[in-house]
Amino acid sequence: MARSLSSLSPSIERRLAGWEQIQYRLAHAPEPKIRPTLTLSRQFGCEGFPLAEHLKALFEEATGESWNIYDKSLIEKVAQDEDISLQLLKNLGDMSHMLEALGLHPSTHITHDAAFEKVAKAIVQIAALGNAVIVGRGSSILCRDLRNCFHFRLEASFDWRVASIMKRLDVERKEAEEMVKTNTKLREKFVSQCLGETVSDLKHYHAIFNNERQTIREIGAAILAYVRQGWTEKGTFKH
Repeated sequence: MARSLSSLSPSIERRLAGWEQIQYRLAHAPEPKIRPTLTLSRQFGCEGFPLAEHLKALFEEATGESWNIYDKSLIEKVAQDEDISLQLLKNLGDMSHMLEALGLHPSTHITHDAAFEKVAKAIVQIAALGNAVIVGRGSSILCRDLRNCFHFRLEASFDWRVASIMKRLDVERKEAEEMVKTNTKLREKFVSQCLGETVSDLKHYHAIFNNERQTIREIGAAILAYVRQGWTEKGTFKH
């Protein structure tokens, strides 16, 4: 039986609970400490969420702290809920200057559409707090000026992505092909219209991985090694 696109991502309720746990930890921390954030961009059909979940587990083990995954649904929930937004701003504490440096009315490269501006602010706030894996929503572009962020992208051939969708959603090839074509165009259009950028441009990423040639475990290990070496807050990692 065919499955919906929403089945490719974990439930928002479980991830919102994880978000709340992280907020509690930050509120009770003896002193604020900047932590890393990962952003993941992917061509439609690539294993974005499996990679995000694997990275969450890897980085929790490496840091001994909780991490959370943020995608479109959770980011929009954070952006639209005033109580959550206020809590997020409160926990930024002294890191608020990072947001001020971006203007937080990101008029230089963000559309004036009010709804997306709220989402954009939420993404930057989440990224500034750290211990986040942010999937899509142009996060690599929005957070390019935050020094605690590391940006990665997954790509693969059209045929591989079609086969991936066929397997994961249990649909016929013709339907999978149409889904890949349509959603690829929608993602590219979203970034182009909202951010005035090309999502596949190399300049946005620290590394781009071929999902067709590399497993999730291999990509995860490479990202962990890269971030561990590039992160300046050495006390973040346990070993």
